[in-house]
Amino acid sequence: MKYAAPILAYLAAGIGLFQFQSAWGALLAFHLVIVLSLLFAKPNVPISVLFRSKSIRWIAASMLIGGSSGIILYFLWSSFGFADDLPRQVESLGLNAFTWPAFIAYFALVNPFIEEYFWRGYLGNQTKGLYIYDLIYAGFHGLILLNKVRSGSIIFGLVLLTFAGWFWRQVSREDHGLLAAVLGHMLADFTILMAVRRISI
Repeated sequence: MKYAAPILAYLAAGIGLFQFQSAWGALLAFHLVIVLSLLFAKPNVPISVLFRSKSIRWIAASMLIGGSSGIILYFLWSSFGFADDLPRQVESLGLNAFTWPAFIAYFALVNPFIEEYFWRGYLGNQTKGLYIYDLIYAGFHGLILLNKVRSGSIIFGLVLLTFAGWFWRQVSREDHGLLAAVLGHMLADFTILMAVRRISI
């Protein structure tokens, strides 16, 4: 089940994005598959690990890196070669001035807990080197970037996301908990979505 769970999560998100063309559908299906996979697997990882941290410096480092993501994206937007019809693509996924706030709130406040427990908790590893699930974590985000930026930017984004997965795994290993990774992930999700919303509406 451990190897099938990421595949099923990919499929759920892909169907939501490409078949039903729904940002909410993709996100909720992705989360549903992850939660069901975890309930089935019953991993030996306590939920309390999500709220555990032994050092404020790891929280600060994670939040600094996560929070800078959307700011950098906003100021370097033109360098990434986003599609001219990005606003139309975003709206076709059901994101508009009315639905954006709730989507950002859910994505920033709920998604980090689910993803960190799944990728860095259940599928985590104590190795200091690159780990296969760092790459698989990044690859999921590649689905979102398809047809929205040029190919080179997708590759660049996957490299950065692989680093993010590796970094949060190292933070969790050193800090003996997932709280720092969760908070950094929250700021990354929030600032990136705010940048996309501001430019695409």
